Amino acid sequence: MASSSMASPFCTWLLAACISSPYEKDHPMRSSIFQSPKRLSQWARRKKLISKCSYVGGADFASNLSSSFSVSGIHNLMSSFLAAEPCYDSKVLYESLAFFGSKRSRTRRQRQMNGAVHSGITMAVPVQRAEQGTTKKKPLIKQRRVVVTGLGVVTPLGHDPDVFYNSLLEGVSGISEIEAFDCARFPTKIAGEIKSFSTDGWVSPKLSKKADKFMLYLISAGKKALADGGITEEVMDNLDKSRCGVIIGSALGGMKVFNDAIEALRISYKKMNPFCIPFATTNMGSAILAMDLGWMGPNYSISTACATSNFCILNAAYHIMRGETDMMLCGGSEAAIIPIGLGGFSACKVLSQRNSEPTKASCPWDINRDGFVIGEGAGVLLLEELEHAKRRGANIYAEFLGGSFTCDAYHMTEPHPDGTGVALCIEKALDQSGVCREDVNYINAYAASTPTGDLKEYRAIIRCFGKNPELRVNSTKSMIGHLLGASGAVEAVATIKAIQTGCIHPNINLENPDESVDMNVLVGPKKEKLDIKVAMSNAFGFGGHNSSILFAPCK
Repeated sequence: MASSSMASPFCTWLLAACISSPYEKDHPMRSSIFQSPKRLSQWARRKKLISKCSYVGGADFASNLSSSFSVSGIHNLMSSFLAAEPCYDSKVLYESLAFFGSKRSRTRRQRQMNGAVHSGITMAVPVQRAEQGTTKKKPLIKQRRVVVTGLGVVTPLGHDPDVFYNSLLEGVSGISEIEAFDCARFPTKIAGEIKSFSTDGWVSPKLSKKADKFMLYLISAGKKALADGGITEEVMDNLDKSRCGVIIGSALGGMKVFNDAIEALRISYKKMNPFCIPFATTNMGSAILAMDLGWMGPNYSISTACATSNFCILNAAYHIMRGETDMMLCGGSEAAIIPIGLGGFSACKVLSQRNSEPTKASCPWDINRDGFVIGEGAGVLLLEELEHAKRRGANIYAEFLGGSFTCDAYHMTEPHPDGTGVALCIEKALDQSGVCREDVNYINAYAASTPTGDLKEYRAIIRCFGKNPELRVNSTKSMIGHLLGASGAVEAVATIKAIQTGCIHPNINLENPDESVDMNVLVGPKKEKLDIKVAMSNAFGFGGHNSSILFAPCK
């Protein structure tokens, strides 16, 4: 009876002790070289305690355990172990079998127990289980706040954030006929094309001649964000560059460089640009920018089609929130207005063919919308940890509150008919950010001027925020077109400028609203004043990628 009352805690310990004991004996080199003196003393204590088995299970039980080492190893040990009836307990047996590599699933507690056995603290766990109950929780680390301290853009409406946003407020369209190449053979001949762009002062002449435009836009916008954020050479010298990173993505990368390489290959591979492969990849823009700056923190790109920028911004913020970095450049860049880009989207039948009226072709929520207008450019945000920004006296535009991303898991190019993925993304963004839906009174919508996409997003917005009478919604794409992977970042800049200025830009070309939309929610043809509490910016992409990010005035 004595052995029955004490068997359960000792059985687990005895089993582990007996397994490890012969291993030490048979492998003296391992003991002497790889084990610390402290570990050796633990083995010695185990062996000493084995000799006291007779007090637990009787002399016969201890004898059986001892013989199991010398006769038939682990298999007989198990038999001896199970033969001692007082020790048979289903829970202890289950844990013991798990020690021998049982494939049965284990609970988190059982995995922790098993890990303890392997780590050499076998005796302490079963003996103290009842006494300890639960382990002490680690103290929670306060989440670091993230703010926006710099903005950089390259867009069809200008390459300065103020110039860009003032044009939006005035309702100026940046969409026109394509001039970069002959579009006669294409059904679409219009785009949000950048007519004038110079890399002087931002990109080296040597790189400017070789690199794809998406990289040139990216590097220029990134360095402009730094300049706007007050990162002078003196400030740069004092930064801990191991805690500064770059995450700027692209949906399509260096299409022009790669296309040119294919054409050269028709003659000979020797005619190809030797940099065609690295310059075509989406990550190389972030990499080269980091090389220029000497920033050694997280550096990569994300490519989730037209949701790319939001994914990059959100991941960059996470690095700061987790305490891994203090400063991050993030956003997106795109340069797809080339024959293969225009032809590919034309083949998909997603582009507007309203060539006779370029400035009216992009018309989100209007009944006459017939597809999106392709655009190009880049947008970059300088995100920074709040206290770090305060210490250097930075100008703070807004606070980044958080966001989320989901997948429709429905269709390659079409949004989910019920908008469930979008609604889920919005709900998760609010939850992750700790924001009440009543506080969101401005949304810069994705609204690309497509027949189905605009309404799916609108219905999801109304489903989540419909009871808020202060809510105002607009689409930057009505004036600059769809910048693909760069759209989210450029629209985030517009969102942040709206917070800073207290004015939101109009929805141009919304002359005949779709009967499903409420003009009390959508901004009209003129700019409006709005005291923004919390602003949301949405971005979605082919593949069913959804993303929502949230900004607010920094208080």
